Amino acid sequence: MMKRSVGILIYRIQDKKIELLLCHMGGPYWQGVDQGGWSIPKGEMKNEKAMDTAIREFQEETSFQIEKEKLMFLGSKKQSSNKLVIIFTAIGNYDASKAFSNAFQIEWPKGSGKMSEFPEMDRAEWFTIHDAKRKILKGQVYFLLKLEEMLKTQGEVL
Repeated sequence: MMKRSVGILIYRIQDKKIELLLCHMGGPYWQGVDQGGWSIPKGEMKNEKAMDTAIREFQEETSFQIEKEKLMFLGSKKQSSNKLVIIFTAIGNYDASKAFSNAFQIEWPKGSGKMSEFPEMDRAEWFTIHDAKRKILKGQVYFLLKLEEMLKTQGEVL
């Protein structure tokens, strides 16, 4: 069965412009990577409903809570890795400086036999949609375009 990854794209409207909450991927491979090193908070779906996965992963990767009733399905897209990414969206205004994520362990430095712990996401920041399109992983730009289209249709943004 195809792996599924589910997440939540949080947005806010500032002066009729969209701002998005993105997380920078943690661990040694992403240190120093800015452009293409940011992601929608998301993670692998286990034996649970997509919305439950989204809420769990959002909390694990940002430490923020969100209510199920606030979520709206944004879309899904098969990635080049043959994984299906499912994204929900919600309006929110979290303090990005207070975000922190759970940690994972890997052998680092590679081949050293030493296990090191790193945060899944090392920070969160708000970006204009223009900047977010440059910062986010290429495979996730689709969701930014979809949200932008939806908000423009609703007359929320310019």
